[in-house]
Amino acid sequence: MQQSKNIQRRKELGQFLRTRRARLSAEQLGLPRAPRKRTPGLRREEVAVAAGVSTSWYTYLEQGRDIHASPVVLSSLADVLRLTEDEREYLFTLADQPQEPGYRQSSLSTYQRVLDSLGDIPAMLTNPVYDVVGWNRAARLVFGDFELLPPEERNILKLLFLTSPASKRITLFEEQDTYAREVVETFRKRIMSAQDTPEIHNFIARLQQESPRFQHYWAQHNVRSSCDNTKQLSHPRAGTLTLEYAKFQLVEQPEIRCHMYLAADPETAHRLRQLLHTSAQEEALLISG
Repeated sequence: MQQSKNIQRRKELGQFLRTRRARLSAEQLGLPRAPRKRTPGLRREEVAVAAGVSTSWYTYLEQGRDIHASPVVLSSLADVLRLTEDEREYLFTLADQPQEPGYRQSSLSTYQRVLDSLGDIPAMLTNPVYDVVGWNRAARLVFGDFELLPPEERNILKLLFLTSPASKRITLFEEQDTYAREVVETFRKRIMSAQDTPEIHNFIARLQQESPRFQHYWAQHNVRSSCDNTKQLSHPRAGTLTLEYAKFQLVEQPEIRCHMYLAADPETAHRLRQLLHTSAQEEALLISG
């Protein structure tokens, strides 16, 4: 059954590449028009040369043969064939490769509006390496303003395990050892479904080198899908907040997670509402302080 599915997928991959090739002209790639061309679109050799692969290898790929196409080659083919974001994802799926790293800015803009509509529910978006790529006002008031951090420092693992000025601007949960261990275990599981890149290996190596605590947790090889449901946070202004944690995987971008923190009791709900009613002037003082 699996072999039949793989054969069908390779066949669809070849047909997909042929149809994408047929809709382009040599002129669109800056190539001279070939004389006496019988079929529309690019030639196989033109695609191969532009993508940096051999013509015979690309021909085998279009023929549905059992050959390996690396993420780097797939990305190059996607660029040459002018694929849309949806088409790029489809190409990687057909080739049985993890999706390309990164995320759609257009989709993130939509999800940011969703975060903003959550009102007094703190929420944020993270990628597989726990970069924080989106957050709402409630999250900013509860955890701190990620906007004040350099983009490369907006990372939960760095905030937990590396000492930097950035870590003092963000308030994370009590029982940080437990939370840090949980994040490492979910991180290990998340990167298994992400594209294997030198950047990820370098990131892990840096954490291992600079944080004995991270190295200790990493060496245990434990994995989990999610952190524990209930967390407590000691907020400098609102006091103790007991939050119930929930996460969601974005359908359009499965590498992105949405983390939501709901009030676990009436007192926390009241304190969150009070915090969010802070005036603009008080809010500025709270963040700067």
